[in-house]
Amino acid sequence: MGAFTDVAYNVVMIFYFIIKAVVVPWIPIKYRSKDISGQIALVTGAGGGIGRLLAIGLSNEGCKVVCWDVAKQANEETVRLIHMSKGQAFAYQVDLSKREEVYQMAQRVKREVGKVSILVNNAGVVSGKVLLDCSDEQIQRTFDVNVLAHFWTVKSFLPDMIMQDMGHIVTVASLAGLTGSDRLVDYCSSKFAAVGFDESLRTELAIDGRKGIKTTVVCPYLVNTPLFAGAKSKFLPALEPEDVAQAAINSILTDEEMCVVPRYISCLMILKRFLPVKAQIASHRALGLGEMMNNFEVAKPKHN
Repeated sequence: MGAFTDVAYNVVMIFYFIIKAVVVPWIPIKYRSKDISGQIALVTGAGGGIGRLLAIGLSNEGCKVVCWDVAKQANEETVRLIHMSKGQAFAYQVDLSKREEVYQMAQRVKREVGKVSILVNNAGVVSGKVLLDCSDEQIQRTFDVNVLAHFWTVKSFLPDMIMQDMGHIVTVASLAGLTGSDRLVDYCSSKFAAVGFDESLRTELAIDGRKGIKTTVVCPYLVNTPLFAGAKSKFLPALEPEDVAQAAINSILTDEEMCVVPRYISCLMILKRFLPVKAQIASHRALGLGEMMNNFEVAKPKHN
C-alpha cells in the first residue's frame, strides 16, 4: 500500500509541475524574483562577451562579483566597470584548463572574498573546424574549458553551499548542447556534456534532499560575440549578448531550471524528438545551418 501511495503522489506531482511550468512564466518577473543582494557570485570567462554582462548584471542585483578569466587585462576591465557603478568586484586570472590552478584559486577566493553562493560556469572556447581538422590539443582544450572545468569549480564551491543549504549553480551551455551541427563536433559534444552535467547534478541534489541549492542551464542560439565572430545564419539572426545575459539573470532570480534563448526554440527542440534522423538533417540544410560557419573567424587565445 505504501508503494502505491508513493507512486500516486508522484503522478499527481508530475501534473502539478506541468501546470506550474505553463502558468508561472506568465507572472511578471518582479513578482517571482528572489533577493540575491549581498551574495558572492563567481563568473568564469568574465573578461568579455556574455561573461562580462553577467558579472555586471549580477553586481546590479547587489552581488559581490568574483571575476575569473585567463585574460588578465580584459578581466580587470570588467571589474573596473563594476567599480564605476559602485559595485564590489574582484579579478583573478585563472586558466580553467588547469585543474590544480582552479582548486588553488578557489581556496584563495574563499580566503580573500568569502564563500561563493552563486557559481556561473560561463567560459567557453570553440575551434569551428571539421573534426579531422581539429588537432588533438584543440579537442582536449575544448573539453577542458567547456565541461571539465565545471567539475573542478563545482567540487570547489558546492561543499560550502551544502553547509549553508543555499546556492545556485549556473551552466552556460548552448543550443549546440541540444542539437548537433557540422564544423562544431567538438564544441557540440562538450556542450551536450555540459547540459548532461547540469541535469545529472540537479537530480543528484534533489535526491539528496538539497532543497536550498538550485541549478540552471542556459542554452542560447548563436550569439553575436567575438567567440563566434563571422558566424551567420541564413534565416535566424544572431542574438545580442545583452539579451542572453538578461535572460540568464532572470532565470537565476526565478530559479528557472532551463533557460533556452529565444524561448520559441524550445518548441523546435520538442519537434526534433519526433523527426526521423534524415528529416533532421534536411531541416538543418533548409535553415542554412550548414553554412553558418562559412565565414567563422577563430578567436585569438587570451593570455594577457
